[in-house]
Amino acid sequence: MRSLTSALRAAIALDLTCHDARSFALAMAVSEQTNAYSPNYDSLGPGDHDPDPEASRLRALVDLAKEGDSEAFGQLYDHYVTGIFRFVYYRVGSKQLAEDLTSETFVRGLRSIQRFSWQGKDFGAWLTTIARNLITDHFKSSRSRLEFTTESIPEGRTTAASPEHEVLSLISNEMLFEAVNALPPEQRDCILMRFIQGMSIAQTAAAIGRSEGAIKQLQLRAVRSLAGSMPPDIR
Repeated sequence: MRSLTSALRAAIALDLTCHDARSFALAMAVSEQTNAYSPNYDSLGPGDHDPDPEASRLRALVDLAKEGDSEAFGQLYDHYVTGIFRFVYYRVGSKQLAEDLTSETFVRGLRSIQRFSWQGKDFGAWLTTIARNLITDHFKSSRSRLEFTTESIPEGRTTAASPEHEVLSLISNEMLFEAVNALPPEQRDCILMRFIQGMSIAQTAAAIGRSEGAIKQLQLRAVRSLAGSMPPDIR
């Protein structure tokens, strides 16, 4: 399975090597069916039919946590913490700050879990909304632009074997990081949730508060914008 960061590079490379917008849209549609994004385990509500035992396990853990079971919440933390950290890190660019905001996300989640409802938003999307609000509050209070660092993000370079792979090998972490953070807010968050956090279309739609169709369009426009922001020698 490709890393999530590599999946984003591949999407940009698709745009740069496709000859027109329609070809790119078709390629992205195929990619949606073949890329290994994190499954939408918890999007259904109690009583909904779902043969996936992991989905049932997560819903049961949420219900137990709402009743005050700290061990159940700890298991939810273990399941979601990596995705939340990835999302926050790509927004703030500081490992220490990302760890602090991720921790605060789960603290606030624990404090307010009894208000969580399955209607319209799954638990992972709910946590991501808390994280987004914390990030917004941080930037409002600091009023400063952080220096972004990417040394801890694996490069994931590949051997050039096709035009797409040649482009893929030239997109550095720093280049990708800066380009993502220069996107309009909704496009940026869509890209982070889909490619960095690994959320599904449905989960991303719930977290951002848009329809699934709107999320697909946001993703398409964002990837095209990222491709257009690449240096001339890559394009």
